[in-house]
Amino acid sequence: MAEDAPIHDAAELTRYIETRYHARHREQLPELAELSAKVEMVHAGAEGVPAGLAEVLSRLIGEMEVHMKKEELILFPAIRAGGHPGLEHPITAMRADHDNHETDVERIRAITGGPTLPEGACRSWTRLYAGVEEFIADLTEHIRLENEVLFPQFEQATV
Repeated sequence: MAEDAPIHDAAELTRYIETRYHARHREQLPELAELSAKVEMVHAGAEGVPAGLAEVLSRLIGEMEVHMKKEELILFPAIRAGGHPGLEHPITAMRADHDNHETDVERIRAITGGPTLPEGACRSWTRLYAGVEEFIADLTEHIRLENEVLFPQFEQATV
């Protein structure tokens, strides 16, 4: 997924994360929340309906927007400037947000059964689950790049 990520230069990696992942999450989440609300309404009471998924996705829109703005306005500019003492504090906060996002992914997986489509699922439901799988893969790689590649460069420098 991130084969083309410029992982050796921290400043370039922050730009890559913004253009590849932040922009994509901003497209994905509103579409998925809307599609999920439609599927939940049309198939209310049906076996396997992802009841509560729209609520989780809608909440994630706000939580992730706040998280991404903190990175874009505070953390990433500091990283691009070469870092500074105290940078480990916002990194710790971002890692905590990532833990929360991973908990949300677990909740999404539980609601959607994997995601696993029920037999005879309609096109909207099929599109929803394909989008959910893509979102989870993107978010997982986004978090991995930050936690395992970007952040350690600055945590070690501040210890």
